[in-house]
Amino acid sequence: MPSPAEVSPVPTPTRSPARREQVRRSPARRPPVRPRKRGWTVRMTTTLSVVVLVAAGIGHAVITNLDDGISRIDPFKDMKNRPAAGNGMNVLLVGTDGRDRITERERRAFHLGGEPCHCTDTIMIVHISADRQRATVVSLPRDSYAEVPEHTDEATAQRRPAHPVRLNAAYAEGGPNLTVRTVEDMTHLKIDHYLEVDFISFMKTVDVLGGVRVCTTQPLKDTYTGLDLATGTHVLSGGQALQYVRSRHVDGASDLGRMQRQQRFLAALIDRATSSGVLLNPMKLRAVAQAALGAVRADQGFGTEQLLDLGQAMRNFSPRSSEFTTVPIGQMEYEVKGLGSTVKWDDAKAKALFDSLREDRPLTPREPRPKGQAKPEAPARAPAAAEVEVPPQQIPVQVENGTLTEGLGRRADDGLAAAGFRTTRQPVNAAERGVRRTVVIYDPRWDRSAKVLEAALPGSELRAVPGQGAALRVIVGTDFKEVRPVRVRTPEPKASPTPQQAVVTGDQVVCPA
Repeated sequence: MPSPAEVSPVPTPTRSPARREQVRRSPARRPPVRPRKRGWTVRMTTTLSVVVLVAAGIGHAVITNLDDGISRIDPFKDMKNRPAAGNGMNVLLVGTDGRDRITERERRAFHLGGEPCHCTDTIMIVHISADRQRATVVSLPRDSYAEVPEHTDEATAQRRPAHPVRLNAAYAEGGPNLTVRTVEDMTHLKIDHYLEVDFISFMKTVDVLGGVRVCTTQPLKDTYTGLDLATGTHVLSGGQALQYVRSRHVDGASDLGRMQRQQRFLAALIDRATSSGVLLNPMKLRAVAQAALGAVRADQGFGTEQLLDLGQAMRNFSPRSSEFTTVPIGQMEYEVKGLGSTVKWDDAKAKALFDSLREDRPLTPREPRPKGQAKPEAPARAPAAAEVEVPPQQIPVQVENGTLTEGLGRRADDGLAAAGFRTTRQPVNAAERGVRRTVVIYDPRWDRSAKVLEAALPGSELRAVPGQGAALRVIVGTDFKEVRPVRVRTPEPKASPTPQQAVVTGDQVVCPA
């Protein structure tokens, strides 16, 4: 068989200039397309998902079908002399205690027995900025002192004059319409849309997302709701999440503590939705939307365009894009004849807060970006500090290099010293030089100190050696990469008698990565 070099070349036929031009233009003569790298493929897939979801109209069709299933109400019926519209969009988000479709097993598991009060369990104003780059959530205590305007009582069908109530009672007396009228009178904000969520839609949404991660620096236990969380990080299912946001008896903060947990959970929910690919996947989006909207009641104007608008806005969201606060409070136990104790707002500070929403100003300072300048890439996130019980400054450590890699012991010693540990600053070679997994050798009497070192050296092995003494030994293995920072755990602050307005962004309250 002849070698390739011995094969005679096939002569190329002579072509006229016209024929050569025809061949040059022919698609068959294009050079072969080289396969792209995988990174390009991932980016292209993401881009196509967005196109499929929005530009191509499939997302519109998905949302349109869901839109047909939303229960519609008219919370703005016959409303007159309403506040002037501001910039951005204001949504009154109301959580009710409706539990008609909850199973008996769910009632027992999540302590959802008893009769519903047919009132609002949660009241929030969600402000979406005009540029759709920011969401501001303001919690309104359900026990807020309020004065409902003249209205027809839904239970008795009788006309009632204006009178004082707790804010959540407005729903029981006059439903969504009276609730909107009362909130607008108190805030002087025009409410653009109304969304009402019950227990079952809340639980289903969390479950479809695969759970939502929350963290706590102290145990949370409430016998009323059945909440029982140890210190640390937890991924909550829908029922557990409902216990978390409903609990009022886990600390001395009562309803204020509950609102803070609701804000933390909402920030975690936004983080989960925007970081899990839900908004870029039509099927996932549909499943989440079905769960979220399946038991929602909304005004007639909150339809397809608004849902798509919010969906597109949230694609650019991150935890930093959301900010949370509670209306400023002047008096926690404001006694009212016939009502008892209520929560009285600080009128001046509340006015300043709602003026900011009306004028579409962020509540937290943000660095301006010159027009036309691209958004800078986020810097690489440093490892989150592990919470520990013993200050590292109190823990003496001797580092030993258990590998053949020169300088690895020095690198570990430097890292531990930078994290605050009292290292000898003189690492030595271990007797054994083939160690794969980093080992922490400690005296059982100093087990709490050993756990601090274990937290700083993820994946390390704890090895108790009686008689080792207060000084701990770290034998560095080939698995060592870096030292994780640690910080001493501090208890969650309790609410003061008249708490000051605090504004937090989502990235300040979600669990560390």
